[in-house]
Amino acid sequence: MSEPIDGAFPPGSCDTHMHVYDARYPTAPTALLQPPDALLADYRTLQVSLGLERVVMVQPTTYGLDNRCQLDAVAEHGDAARAVVVVDADTTPGELQRLDRLGACGARFHMLPGGAVGWDDLPTVASRIADLGWHLQLQLDGRELPHRLATLRAVPTPLVVDHVGRFMPPVTPDHDAFVALMALLDAGRTWVKLSAPYESTSDGAPTFPTVTTLAKALVAAYPERMLWASNWPHPGQPDPLTDADLRALMLDWLPDATLRERVLVTNPGALYRFPPPIDHRSPR
Repeated sequence: MSEPIDGAFPPGSCDTHMHVYDARYPTAPTALLQPPDALLADYRTLQVSLGLERVVMVQPTTYGLDNRCQLDAVAEHGDAARAVVVVDADTTPGELQRLDRLGACGARFHMLPGGAVGWDDLPTVASRIADLGWHLQLQLDGRELPHRLATLRAVPTPLVVDHVGRFMPPVTPDHDAFVALMALLDAGRTWVKLSAPYESTSDGAPTFPTVTTLAKALVAAYPERMLWASNWPHPGQPDPLTDADLRALMLDWLPDATLRERVLVTNPGALYRFPPPIDHRSPR
């Protein structure tokens, strides 16, 4: 198992977006991506390497509406894990309550090819999960945000936007699409994941300067609404980021300890309903 990479991640740090892949679970007919197995035991190597204590397992498009792979991993991992699942307008309140008991706290909408549920289902799902205290997690081409702003402002739940907005290709901070993301953040119920810059562009890896510009603008304006994620195992990437690459990007985007405590511990603790972390460091 990897030795921890020194520094950076404070006690209670949370990875808010990763996926488990296991060929024992059937691939959905809507899926366009079927990565090789990436099991919880493999992920734990990354956790130890970076010093991560909490994790949010996000339903990938590979499994469509069948959430068993992620929920089984949550059960194996215990109370330090949560799940974001995929449900649709036909999912019953009873099923939502069952998912809640199993550790689900959000409903994912992947509005790109391969996603199992579309825009038409979003208002119904949002209304049904609101009483559970869940959030909507949204992945889309961020360039669509100006056209979707009214719909997203109307949802009765918190909203989480994936991957620094996933503007494809990246925009500048004064672009209408980025301004729309800032408008959602201004309302106080939206969060953004600082993650997966390679989903927006392949230019400039592993530092991704165009996405880094956007990440830093978001952190400067809304540190209380930022989350961090590994996006392990980096599905579909021929040259995935290493543990050291992830650490270096995080330190570039969150350059001081106060920011890191806020984004890695406090923010995800509130959104995903984790108990306060225990600091295991020896007193000085």
